[in-house]
Amino acid sequence: MKNTAILALALSGILLTIPFAQSAEEDGRQLVTLPENMKTHTLANMRDHLHTLEEIQSALAKGNYDAAADMAEQRLGMNSLESHQGKHMAPFRPDGMNQLGWDMHKAASRFALVAQESAVDRDLPRALGALSEMTQQCVACHAAYRLK
Repeated sequence: MKNTAILALALSGILLTIPFAQSAEEDGRQLVTLPENMKTHTLANMRDHLHTLEEIQSALAKGNYDAAADMAEQRLGMNSLESHQGKHMAPFRPDGMNQLGWDMHKAASRFALVAQESAVDRDLPRALGALSEMTQQCVACHAAYRLK
């Protein structure tokens, strides 16, 4: 129960940092225009990232640190870069957006290592802290950029 409460608090803090604009005119984020096929691919990747975060949180809540580590590395970490076709898409995105994506992938790999260590020492707060560092990159990117 205590671990679930910690996880719920961590998630609520993440959600509260995401800006919700009233209209496109009020949205101060930088508009990124991508070819339609790249926009579709990018949005599918982001939905998969979000789904992966949910699965990681579920694994952590169950104390399954190794599963959380595997998901993070294979679907979000540095080992996932080729499947996301980031190198091909990078020229179409602003440098800052590319940097935030790169930082998210690196943070996911760092989280995977911390989660593996937490499988031994059962240090959920440390694992959640590493997970938060990863999701901070997502929040920063979504706060700064929007797709057209």
